[in-house]
Amino acid sequence: MHDIRAIRENPAAFDAALSRRGVENASAPVLALDEERRAAIHAAETAQAAQKAASKDVGKAKASGDEAEFERLRALVAEKKAEVAEMQAKAKELDAQLADMLMGIPNLPFEDTPDGEDEDDNVEIRRWGEPKALGFAAKEHYELPSVIPGMDFETAAKLSGARFVVLSGAIARVHRALAQFMLDTHTEENGLTETWTPVLVREEMMYGTGQLPKFGEDSYQTREGWWLVPTAEVTLTNIVNGLTVDENYLPRRYVAHTQCFRSEAGSAGRDTAGMLRQHQFEKVEMVSVTHPEKSREELDRMTRCAEGILEKLGLPYRTVALCTGDMGFGARRTHDIEVWLPGQNQYREISSVSVCGDFQARRMNARFKPAEGGKPEFLHTLNGSGLAVGRCLIAVLENGQQEDGSVELPEALHPWLRGKTKIAADGALV
Repeated sequence: MHDIRAIRENPAAFDAALSRRGVENASAPVLALDEERRAAIHAAETAQAAQKAASKDVGKAKASGDEAEFERLRALVAEKKAEVAEMQAKAKELDAQLADMLMGIPNLPFEDTPDGEDEDDNVEIRRWGEPKALGFAAKEHYELPSVIPGMDFETAAKLSGARFVVLSGAIARVHRALAQFMLDTHTEENGLTETWTPVLVREEMMYGTGQLPKFGEDSYQTREGWWLVPTAEVTLTNIVNGLTVDENYLPRRYVAHTQCFRSEAGSAGRDTAGMLRQHQFEKVEMVSVTHPEKSREELDRMTRCAEGILEKLGLPYRTVALCTGDMGFGARRTHDIEVWLPGQNQYREISSVSVCGDFQARRMNARFKPAEGGKPEFLHTLNGSGLAVGRCLIAVLENGQQEDGSVELPEALHPWLRGKTKIAADGALV
């Protein structure tokens, strides 16, 4: 959410920043509604002052015994009271309209965010590792003989429909081990605090992180009004919702492993084969809450945390800075990490790390008290996958595939598998 005062003070800068995201002349309707709202507030205040003045005169007229003047003034007070109530209601309605308008405008990009229209304009930052020459035709994860027994899409379709999967045996075990490996690495080496949170949240929590009001169709809502989280970003970030913390509370770095739920609205026909794009999946999510002066630095730190998981697993990847046209609604700068998938012969996203500045904090009313004193300020928030567990499973399976259909598992994962090192061609973990 944006600061209306900043828009008033420099609408040209606001418009210039948003034009980089393809949004033109955004300040005009905002300022027009703001002016109408402020006029309504002023009119209500003026009417309220007149009401108070007339109320005092009623007492004087009563004391003087002037019944005619007393009745006239009493009627005037009643009229002003109704007028004040009407004007206050109008001002409140306009205030809500302005808040809704501001909530529907995307965040302003950082100066170092690349300009562009779509993914073709993203800028590669670095690569790590070289895709291994397999010496045979690579298969996608769901085609591997060792995987087929433990990855059942037909039963999942019977249970739930398309874009679900039932994992069993060695595949379920490796999937679980990956999540545990990620959590242990982030907590023991990267300084994140492991957190367990609900997957059902109140509607205001979805507003706080920006999934609502604009992207409600991408998520699921229960009959009771709760929303299923699309990512633990929602719960972890909203830990500071409505709080004013001391500066020494910052930074806070959280990590959580949760189920995630997405309707995948607008993605019909994309990645329907295998488990690359599911309605229900697992992620290990990182969230940082920081001082404003530290958030850009924290973006690079979080990116390295996610990259480090892939490096430990020996999975080649590339990191790209998303351009303004491909960046998410609430982000000021985003780093996508794309892992190499031999079966598709291309890099695919496995993590997206974003800095949101004070965009979410304003929606949540989350602030900190400066150590040197002064008025509370909005803190900054960041979020990123560390990593998407299912996609990491896909990458491990495809990069470890052998010509006989078996899968060699990354050495870093062996301790979490009690020394097991591969999935045999028949699907057994050995």
